[in-house]
Amino acid sequence: MTSASESPLPARPRLIATDLDGTLLHDDKTVSDRTVAALAAAEEAGIEVFFVTGRPARWMGVVSDHVHRHGLAICANGAVVVDLHGGGELVKVRGLDRAVALEVVQALRDAAPGTSFAVEKTTSFDYEPRYPPFLDDPGANVATAEKLLQEGGPGDGDPVVKLLAHHPTLTPDGFLTLARTAAGHLAAFTRSSPTALLEVSGLGVSKASTLALCCAERGISSDEVVAFGDMPNDVEMLAWAGTSYAMGNAHPDVIAAASGRTVANNEDGVAVVIERLVARARADSEQG
Repeated sequence: MTSASESPLPARPRLIATDLDGTLLHDDKTVSDRTVAALAAAEEAGIEVFFVTGRPARWMGVVSDHVHRHGLAICANGAVVVDLHGGGELVKVRGLDRAVALEVVQALRDAAPGTSFAVEKTTSFDYEPRYPPFLDDPGANVATAEKLLQEGGPGDGDPVVKLLAHHPTLTPDGFLTLARTAAGHLAAFTRSSPTALLEVSGLGVSKASTLALCCAERGISSDEVVAFGDMPNDVEMLAWAGTSYAMGNAHPDVIAAASGRTVANNEDGVAVVIERLVARARADSEQG
């Protein structure tokens, strides 16, 4: 694993794919002036920027002003592609079948008693009474996961983009391993929280697979992509990209998957690499 200053750069990058929390954003959830300038410089140099996050589309306000040309972002770990310039219009939805989600709920209740659930839909976020109050959402429906996911239940016509599962005592990585063993044949499991909070998507849905679809639509190969991340939900994306960087604050699995390493999010690790990319692109342009 090499550092940001030592890692080789791709010959002609066409797209930057970056996670948000713990990666592009500082811990206080802000985008630094240095990072804003680096993103703008990348776009000006002809390098597209995609935000690729576990966040739902409704939490993209923090970066919506910093997507320049295309305005697209991949949200909910690949379940949704949203047009930030188009008022949050959903361009692509890769949902989790409700019947499958119910099977996952039962499997995790059996394998890890005490698990509580929440359901992220395209238009709402609903949760069980025992689900930790990570946020105050007065418009949420509160009921058992079985009721929230049943046909005719709350928001029945809205696609489910993510099932969340929380356990009060298991370790985060231990819960992820247990869930994949118990129900990995049903759905895709990952995590991005420091707590034992799992994010469940449809089989084959990930940041990597949706990014690959978006790149294919643009004629961009994986070798032309530079990716950044810090948590297990970034592993597949970093392994897919031709060049990838684990943040200085990254999970060990992320460090193992990435081809390079940059400094931590609070030290503007993404901007450090982008500045090198842009400087090299300008030098190539002047020479050619």
